[in-house]
Amino acid sequence: MGHSDTFKRYEYKYILKYEQYIRLHGLMAQYMAPDAHGETVIRNIYFDTPDYRLIRRSIEKPVYKEKLRIRSYRQAEPESTVFVELKKKYKKVVYKRRISLPEREAMQWICGDSHCRDTTQISDEIDYFIKYYEGIRPVAFISYKRQAYYGKDDMDFRITFDTDILCRTTDISLESEIYGEPLLGDGEVLLEIKCALGMPLWLVGYLSREQIRQTSFSKYGTAYQRMIYPKIKSRFSCLKADEKKELYYVN
Repeated sequence: MGHSDTFKRYEYKYILKYEQYIRLHGLMAQYMAPDAHGETVIRNIYFDTPDYRLIRRSIEKPVYKEKLRIRSYRQAEPESTVFVELKKKYKKVVYKRRISLPEREAMQWICGDSHCRDTTQISDEIDYFIKYYEGIRPVAFISYKRQAYYGKDDMDFRITFDTDILCRTTDISLESEIYGEPLLGDGEVLLEIKCALGMPLWLVGYLSREQIRQTSFSKYGTAYQRMIYPKIKSRFSCLKADEKKELYYVN
C-alpha cells in the first residue's frame, strides 16, 4: 500500500461563468500558487447499492451522508496507483479517508472479490461500509479537468476549478478513454473552495462583488438526476404492479 490520507475540512461549491473564472484566476495570482501536478484529468468510479440508496439519501440533504469512489489521476493500467476514497459529510464538515492501491486490487476489494492487502483503521471503515451497504457495485464513471491551487500563506487552503465534467453509466473502468455526457453548461466552471476554517477576505469580497452564490452541485447527484433516474422512471412506468416491486436498477 502506498499511503493513507485523512482529510477534515469545509467545502464550498460555486458555478462560475467563464468570464468570472478569468477574473478570479487573475485575482488569485498574489494569494495562491498552482498545485505541483498542474492541470490534471481526474477519473472517478462511483459505487452504490442496487436501488441507489446512497445517492437517493444524499439528494435529500441529510445531516449525515457518505459516498465511496475509486479515483485515478490518469488513464489507469492494472498496476497503476489509484485511490479508494470514503467521503463523509456531517453538519457541513467533510471527512475523507483515502487509501492508495494498484487499480486491479482496488477494484477487486471494493467489488467484494478480495480483501485489502493491509489492515488499517481506514481499511476497516471501508470494509464496514461495504458490508453495511450490501451489494454495492460500480454505477457511474465521472471525469473532469481540474486546476488546483493552494494558499501561499496557508497550504491547507485550496481552490480548484473543474471543467469538461463528463459522465457515463457503461464502460465503467479507469482503464478506459474519457467520454460521456456533459454535466455543466457551455462555458461553465465549477469552483470548489476547501478550507479548515474560514475564507480569506479577498475571496469573500470577490464572491460578493460578482454576486456569486453557493450551490450544492454534486457531480454524482447531477448524473443520477439527469441520466440514471430518467431511465429508471421510464422502465418503471412500463411494468406491472408485481414487477415494480422487483425493480432495483437500470444498466
